[in-house]
Parts: sequence; structure tokens; C-alpha cells
Amino acid sequence: MQSIISVTGLGKTYDSGFEALRDIHLDIRRGEIFALLGPNGAGKTTLISILCGIVNPSGGTVLAGGHDITREYRAARSKIGLVPQELCTDSFESVWATVKFSRGLFGKPPNGAYLEQILRQLSLWDKKDAQLRELSGGMKRRVMIAKALSHEPDILFLDEPTAGVDVELRRDMWNMVRELRERGVTIILTTHYIEEAEEMADRIGVINRGQLILVEEKEALMAQLGKKELRVSLQEPLQELPAVLEPYQLGLCEEGHVLVYGYDTQQTTNGIADLLRSLAELGLEVRDLHSSESSLEEIFVNLVRGS
Repeated sequence: MQSIISVTGLGKTYDSGFEALRDIHLDIRRGEIFALLGPNGAGKTTLISILCGIVNPSGGTVLAGGHDITREYRAARSKIGLVPQELCTDSFESVWATVKFSRGLFGKPPNGAYLEQILRQLSLWDKKDAQLRELSGGMKRRVMIAKALSHEPDILFLDEPTAGVDVELRRDMWNMVRELRERGVTIILTTHYIEEAEEMADRIGVINRGQLILVEEKEALMAQLGKKELRVSLQEPLQELPAVLEPYQLGLCEEGHVLVYGYDTQQTTNGIADLLRSLAELGLEVRDLHSSESSLEEIFVNLVRGS
């Protein structure tokens, strides 16, 4: 699939000597939702700021829509919409004036119908004449998204877009993100709500200490690094594990009522049938079985700890 953003050897060192990014190589495909995960201070915002032309890199190259983000700044920036973490708006401007002005900044001709469509999608149309200072924090966040979309960008960056917003807005935003992807817009997001990345993203990138430590298809990542767990509830509790069960490396919890068996999703045989057979041979009656798989959050935590 064709790349819409191509990053080669990207680095950023500040005047203080702090190395925020080191040798980043990344290709983001046209029309995908790419989630960038990492702990605080990992370099997520620095990377996005460079990709959007806000911060100058110390080395390497970035192409956005085929344009060099440094040498062809205007052409590259016209392809990009950014929703930053911070709310940066003129408090005394109306919602309509804000999105109209933002569209004009990129040299786009007036298109009231398009701006109305965006405001309606974000439930802002009835607030179009309101000054931004009159809006709630969640409504101001919606205005930031409308501004980012006002010039019809091919690439949309969402930097912690749902931080501090209500559940209704979060749901509306993700519905809109899906619609944008269907129209061919590429979405790059950072989020602390890892369940959102798990639900929405096509691919996951993990950054830690200024280095990109992993880029993988979400499903492949879950399959490669995910672990499954089987909880076996017993009719009668065990005081201790019988020796014959030691090879299964079981955990005993809930005062001996539950056996916990962990297994790798990549193994050709998971050993569950053998375990159940062993329990039956011991005369242990099973009341219930429950299996679960590692979440993306657990995988992310393990990756960061190991890097």
C-alpha cells in the first residue's frame, strides 16, 4: 500500500542536549488509522510536532503527501490537519468565524456547505454563532477538530483528542474518524485510552525514550505477544496443588476455588485438554471455565518495561 508519510532517520536533540528522538524510521499508509502509543515523555508529541512542521528536526527527512516537510513546507502542511492536546483558540471569536478563518489560512475558497457539514457532524451547528469563551471544554475540543478539518486535509493528526471529554463526545468523534477513513483520510492518533487504539487502529506503533521500538498490524501484535488465560472454577477448594499438576504451572486463587492456567496463543497445542483430563483423573469436579486474552494495554506495558 502507498505511503502518505515517510520518515527516514529522524532525530531531534534540543539545545539543552536532551535527545527527544533517535533514528526514527516510519512509513504510514494512505487511508489507515495509525495509533502511536508511549508513556509520558516518550517522544510522541515531539514526533507529531515535527511531522506537522511545527518543530524542526535535528536530522533525517519527512515526506508528507510526497512533499518534504522542511523544503516544501507549504505544500506539505496543506495536506495536514492537527488537533493538538492544548486548546488554542481566540476566546472572543465565534465558532463559525474560527473555522472559516482556518480554511482561508490554507488558501481554500469559501465553502459554507462543507463547513456546515463538519459542524453538524460534531454537534456544533447550533453553537455556530456562539463565542468560544461561552463553550464548555468538550465543545471547545470539537471546535479544534472542526478547525483541523476545515481545509479538507488528507492527513489528520489527533494528539490525545479525547483527553478530558465526555463519553458522548468520544463516541461521536470515533464515529467521525471511521467516516473520515472511509473517505480516504489517513488518521494518526496518540492516546492514553489504550482501549481506543485497540478498537480503532489498523496498526500500532510504540515509542519509548525517543525510539520507535515496534510497528505492527494490530491483529498480528495481539497474536504474537498476547497471552491467554484459562480460569477453572472447582466445585470443592484445594488446599494445595497436587504434584501431578505442577507441569501446568497453575496459579491457585480465591481460597483454592480457582485454578489459573496461562498459555501462549502461538503454541500448536495449548494443553487445555490434557489439563482437564488430569483434573478428571484426580476426581476434581469443574464448576465453570472462563478464558480471556491479554489486552493491548497489558502488551503495551510489557513492551515498555522491556525496552
